Amino acid sequence: MHTSPTTAPPAIRVTDVGKTYRLWPSPGARLFYPLLVRLARSCRRLAPRLAQAIQDSAERRLHTHIALQNITFELPHGRALGIVGLNGSGKSTLLQIIAGVMAPSTGQVEIRGRIAALLELGSGFNLELTGRENIRINAAILGLTRVEIDRVFDDIVEFADIGDYIDEPVKTYSSGMALRLAFAVQVHTEPDILIVDEALAVGDAAFQAKAMARIDEILARGTTLLFVGHDLNAVKAFCHEAMLLERGQIVLRGLPDEIITEYLYRTHRTALAERRKIAGSRVDRFDDGYGLEDARVIDGSINGARHATVGFNAKLEISLKVALRTDMSHPAIIVDIMDGKGLQLCGRRIPLSVALADGHHSSIIISLDAAFQQGVYRLRTRVVDAPSLSQTTVIARQEGALSFEVIDDSRALFTGLYPVPMDIRIER
Repeated sequence: MHTSPTTAPPAIRVTDVGKTYRLWPSPGARLFYPLLVRLARSCRRLAPRLAQAIQDSAERRLHTHIALQNITFELPHGRALGIVGLNGSGKSTLLQIIAGVMAPSTGQVEIRGRIAALLELGSGFNLELTGRENIRINAAILGLTRVEIDRVFDDIVEFADIGDYIDEPVKTYSSGMALRLAFAVQVHTEPDILIVDEALAVGDAAFQAKAMARIDEILARGTTLLFVGHDLNAVKAFCHEAMLLERGQIVLRGLPDEIITEYLYRTHRTALAERRKIAGSRVDRFDDGYGLEDARVIDGSINGARHATVGFNAKLEISLKVALRTDMSHPAIIVDIMDGKGLQLCGRRIPLSVALADGHHSSIIISLDAAFQQGVYRLRTRVVDAPSLSQTTVIARQEGALSFEVIDDSRALFTGLYPVPMDIRIER
């Protein structure tokens, strides 16, 4: 009997998973703790007070760190889930537990299908063996048969693109070469579940582009993806939904845009509290983002409306009314155009120091041509205090309230989302 998609068991089921680390102030404490615990147990019947005192002495030598607690979620087959959170929130620990690299302290994980885990790339290589030998060993560990390894072997070597070093011991590789080879092995095992932890930043720019394209191919086959990365654009591009971890707990799960906005809100709220020691600097949530109530975009339109519908190359007039604080030393607004997935296409940084001198509010008019491919595009604004490009404090971030749609199909004129000037010559 076939199981219907609605009742099919998930690819990943995590139930009440927790991870607690024991920390020892000294090697001696690690030695004496089990001895004291056993001594307390032996004294419990004859001298309960002494047993309790010994137990308390043992506990004082033990310190714990709770990395994860009460983690419960399911991920259906063919879905992609992104996990975001600050460093130390437990993201990598959770992935290691799901991949089977680490055992949970509490709870259980159920996996259905073959897993490929891009965690600490290259950690399983034998440095004395050649690249070829390590490919076969790692592929076998991942569950491939000899026939399957032979079938994908040449593709792995070509994808890694490390030249003649494939026949040299891995100990002679640069760190980038080892990472590229490890990545190539993992993504060619045709996994049912792919787990990625900050692994898309391997190699140079050309290899990163190839890696991203390979991930797209894997997902197109219906592979389940669990993705952790600080590249929020990659989370938007690959994931159907996202989850926010904070101090080892799930605080929110939903669409990538919603989770990323909440993550950025919490991050900037903390940053502003540390850097802006002024009255009324509390960061508030708005319908379209977050920021300071008196330093943000308070009104706006595109061609006089919240949503404009135009043809290709038609005129767009973006009108923004911005509130500014007098204590902003170098105010500016960054206006970006985003595609339907929320990925940034282009934008402009506009200084507002002159506008601030004239009052607390500023009106900005931006005119451009809608030279975009057919589709819906959104506007994102960021009001910043920016003495320099490297010293930019985001005061408010708003996205999605303003949008426009280009209705003409312009694929005959250019490919991609917008045209780039090109000088094209055809020679015999």
